[in-house]
Amino acid sequence: MKQQLMQIQKQRKKVANIGVLGAGGLGMAAVRMLAMKKEMRLTAIADKTGFVIDPDGIDPCSLENKKPGDLGIKTGEAVCELIRNSDELDGIFIALPNLSNDFIPNIVSQFAEYGYNGVMVDAMKRSGAVELIFDLNEKLKDAGITYVTGAGATPGLLTCAAALAANSFMEVTGVDINFGVGVSNWESYRATIREDIAHLEGFDLDKAAKMTCIQIKEELDTRKGILHLHNMEHADDVILERAGIVSREKVHVGGVVDTRNPEKPTSTTMTLTGRTFDGAVSSHRLILGDETTMAANVVGPALGWMKAGLEFHERGIFGVFGSAEIMPRFVH
Repeated sequence: MKQQLMQIQKQRKKVANIGVLGAGGLGMAAVRMLAMKKEMRLTAIADKTGFVIDPDGIDPCSLENKKPGDLGIKTGEAVCELIRNSDELDGIFIALPNLSNDFIPNIVSQFAEYGYNGVMVDAMKRSGAVELIFDLNEKLKDAGITYVTGAGATPGLLTCAAALAANSFMEVTGVDINFGVGVSNWESYRATIREDIAHLEGFDLDKAAKMTCIQIKEELDTRKGILHLHNMEHADDVILERAGIVSREKVHVGGVVDTRNPEKPTSTTMTLTGRTFDGAVSSHRLILGDETTMAANVVGPALGWMKAGLEFHERGIFGVFGSAEIMPRFVH
């Protein structure tokens, strides 16, 4: 037993090789954050322009003002190429656009079919997409993949906080998440903003996916850069229900996104209401610091769940987990 514990501790000291799928706002934020970590390093990144992979680590500075295809190999099949070169990767953070619910689940299936054996983490937001990932549980378990879904801010950080807060109560009667996001310009987070537009009245996934950048800019101009989002299809509901915290219809998510100002238009909060064992009705509230950006609140927790996933994987625990089922670990 002592030797097994020593072996686990020794393995944890190894620097984990991390691949990033996507080089947009969140993907590049992951690049910058990994550069500051000692326990993880960036060894692969891919997007629609191409991919670059280096088992010894990629210098984040080399990606400044460059796309993966500019630094490495230009190809329209970058994700497939990365799948075929994934043997050296301990973990993969998926930061790709996901305007069709089955896009990322299909990519994940390809990793399993190739024989990838490691950890995967996504920051997907929509309930339908996350449910498709849960449907892959047996396939990923058989492949030896440990997967954490909905591991961003919401779902993710706030969902996990709700699961923890629920323990003060005998019954959870509601979870309300209200987020505020500020970005200096929408082009920095095109995929995220496009997905938010899909939640607006009169829009859907298909319509948002077909919009040109000019059309999106025009839509933002008519709204003075502000998106008000209500009763969103957000996977916090699926994840909390799966974790046995509360039924999905009692989870409500909305927020305000300012696409022209980096300051948050409103504070991001998670409020969980419930009834205690002695009959009291009360609420717990978590308020995120206004100075923390969307990227900090998405990528930081995602890497935390990556570390937790690596620990699970070392113990031979495979399959799909929601972000409310596992506590993220702090990555040094």
